[in-house]
Amino acid sequence: MKKLMAHIVANYPNPDICFSVVKALVEGGTDFLEVQLPFSDPCADGPVIQTASKVVLEAGYKTSDAFKFIKKVHEAFPSLKIALMSYVSLVFTPGVENFCKRASESGVNALMIPDLPFDSDEGVGEFCKKYGMQNIPVASTFMREDRLNKMLLMNFKTVYVPLRANPTAENVALDKKTVLFLKKLKTSINGCVCPEVYASFGIHYKEQAEVIFPYVDGIVAGSIFIHLIESANGNSKLLIDSIREKAKSIKG
Repeated sequence: MKKLMAHIVANYPNPDICFSVVKALVEGGTDFLEVQLPFSDPCADGPVIQTASKVVLEAGYKTSDAFKFIKKVHEAFPSLKIALMSYVSLVFTPGVENFCKRASESGVNALMIPDLPFDSDEGVGEFCKKYGMQNIPVASTFMREDRLNKMLLMNFKTVYVPLRANPTAENVALDKKTVLFLKKLKTSINGCVCPEVYASFGIHYKEQAEVIFPYVDGIVAGSIFIHLIESANGNSKLLIDSIREKAKSIKG
């Protein structure tokens, strides 16, 4: 079954429009909603996501507002899986356990911290387990085989794989090395359960997703939805229709 993880920046461009986007994504068949906390100094965002975060931060929205937004989404769509994406400083500032507890209480099902190594997570995995959430590691296609095996032996339920260095590039081409890496992720080691693999970056069209789907469980799309928000220019019907149809199209 093809799955879609849709990436949004919490409260972009404002809470009301952002909620309408989520509604349209759900109607379009989104399986996993990845909600990013706006951050001023990202290491894994392209210019589109960076600009969206800048807009939210300049409007004065804080992490607490993002949690309120997530709770509203969870209450409206209780069956929607929600992954919270954040950079590690926002997790450490209130304390790792406090952050994880608050995320869980807001309706978050999984945490993804791209600048935190899977095997040196400062307690994130422990507290995710305590509060009933997944800890989703980011697995680079350049990862050494020994580290890949170590990660697989830790039995993560879901793994997030960026396919290219440029997160907003529109052309997705899978070379032999990338295909081999994706296949290894789905190979059982010592009886370990293979994780669900979501591949990300650069996916704007159905044709791109179709190249990737044979090797993964789901794909991630994000910047395309921000482009559609901008293109709608305040027209709510156009926004909802375009987001819903794009989600359906990418998922196939």
